[in-house]
Amino acid sequence: MSCDLNGSPLFWCINPLLHCCVAVLHPYRHILGLWQPDIGPYGGLLNVVVDGLFIIGWMYLPPHDPRVEDPMRRRPLFRIHMWESNKVAVECMYGHKGPHKGDIQVSPFFFFFWLYLSAIGLADDTHLPWLCDKSCNVFSYFQTGKKDEFSTKCNQTDHHRMPGGRQEEFRTWLEEEWGRTLEDIFHEHMQELILMKFIYTSQYDNCLTYRRIYLPPRMPSDLLQPGLFKGTYGSHGLEIVMLSFHGPCARATKLTGDPNVPAGQLTLDVDLNRPVCLPDLVHQRSIEELSRLVLGMHEEAQREVQNPDVAPQGAASEGASESPQPGPSSSSASSEAQPFVLPLGVMTRNEVYPRTCKMCFYGTGLIAGHGFTSPERTPGLFVLFDEDHFGFIWLELKSFSLYSRLTDRLAHAYAPDMERFEAMLRNMQSWTS
Repeated sequence: MSCDLNGSPLFWCINPLLHCCVAVLHPYRHILGLWQPDIGPYGGLLNVVVDGLFIIGWMYLPPHDPRVEDPMRRRPLFRIHMWESNKVAVECMYGHKGPHKGDIQVSPFFFFFWLYLSAIGLADDTHLPWLCDKSCNVFSYFQTGKKDEFSTKCNQTDHHRMPGGRQEEFRTWLEEEWGRTLEDIFHEHMQELILMKFIYTSQYDNCLTYRRIYLPPRMPSDLLQPGLFKGTYGSHGLEIVMLSFHGPCARATKLTGDPNVPAGQLTLDVDLNRPVCLPDLVHQRSIEELSRLVLGMHEEAQREVQNPDVAPQGAASEGASESPQPGPSSSSASSEAQPFVLPLGVMTRNEVYPRTCKMCFYGTGLIAGHGFTSPERTPGLFVLFDEDHFGFIWLELKSFSLYSRLTDRLAHAYAPDMERFEAMLRNMQSWTS
């Protein structure tokens, strides 16, 4: 085969689609999927996808508080694509002045040598990463050397600034993040939390490290489809959690967090072996009645932790169902809907919540002081409304969180097995412990 490209068979192999696949899609395939940015306690959710001839990193943001049923918002943070002359461009999309470039140089030697290896049957996943490491000069995107971690860096952060200075940047951020102005927010503590988040997150200027995260694989015994939900967290607004099932337990882990309980922490831990049978609507309105039921189970659970040799007494507890206790193998569809109402005095961000539920279970929620000080698990009631909604009543806080499923299709997102997923959860909790 001639090395002269004019009229050679090799020349006809070079077309824009092949060029893009070789220089962009294949070298960067390892960053496709879900990632959590390291933004202190706030975390986040990044989805890196192929969109035509681009690779785009989309940051997923919850809807404006308290509209938990609204779809997720998306903001592009970076994109990778082809320029002419075999150049790969990484562009920062942060700010309001449009894309601004960094460079990844792909040498002609790398490109043509890979095609030669392809022609003789040697171009595979063993050769290409090695070639990419040797031939790519990375400016605004670089891998950290760890398979499940990468970083981005913007070299033109002046593009992130606005003519009106920090005040204009804050007003614009507040409108995008909360859908309102500071004058619309009357709660002084909430104003402080919002200002604190702006100051903290804006200092990164889109120079971030990302760690890979997975969605949990579904098991036949799961109570409902695991996955991502958006939930209400009082003055902190809406946050994203990941619901997963582990034997007799359901757990919700924060992907986004706040200065009290940061991202990566286990926000809810539900015991599926401890169902709660709700009383009639009149008694449901009494916080004292609900506390009696839940705290009775909490004390029982504490005794079992202290004395594991004692057999569970859940079936004999007040408020427990007289029928066999549903373990994690129970199906939510098998339970008939029953009326549900929040107790008087329980605060909720949104009065629009389901008025029927399928199941209720004893669980605990994680609360802490500012800076994740003095964290403790406090008892509460997990309420399963349907396949796409659940809630949690925080007894100590007298507060209700409503969670609604994310409906976005997320490719390259599921863990290969449960062992890999549980290892990821342990790592997430260690990042912010």
